[in-house]
Amino acid sequence: MFTQLIGRIVDSLDCSPWGGAAGRSISPAFRQPSRPALYTPEERRRRDASPWTVVQGVLAPVQFIVFLVSLCLVSRFLSTGLGEHAATASVVAKTLCLYAIMITGCIWEREVFGRYLFAPAFYWEDVFSMLVLALHTAYLLALLSGALDAHSLMLLALAAYAAYVINAAQFVLKLRSARREDDGWQAAGMGLTS
Repeated sequence: MFTQLIGRIVDSLDCSPWGGAAGRSISPAFRQPSRPALYTPEERRRRDASPWTVVQGVLAPVQFIVFLVSLCLVSRFLSTGLGEHAATASVVAKTLCLYAIMITGCIWEREVFGRYLFAPAFYWEDVFSMLVLALHTAYLLALLSGALDAHSLMLLALAAYAAYVINAAQFVLKLRSARREDDGWQAAGMGLTS
């Protein structure tokens, strides 16, 4: 009786994710809720049929390459003071790539989910994308108005790039989730899962 009481207390306090693997029961309070599917079957069909899916798949790595080149040029300017024009041009190019992927992404989201932004499946990615867009746009406005000197502009570009990296990671994680979900759908379609 005493050991059962201790066992129940330990079980109620144990939130280790390995409890079930160790043979202990997992309290319903500590079970992770199942997440809704990223795409419904109809959304998956629209995603696969949309030409904007291919456009996004091309623009994302292009934007990342432009980002890497620009990051090198901005870092070079900040550390040596050399290459201001190249660094500035690269940030403008990165911003134009961002605008292109945002516009085509909105069209893609409309085709797949029926709304241009903030579809539940991509809500937080879209929210953070607004910050990325705001920082890049602030860079362009400061550049065009002359509100900031070259050094401050490059620091603003780095802030925009930091936000971009976080946002890109969000989308990569979402892509991985979608691929796992697609693998599950394919396995279910072939009768491999129950």
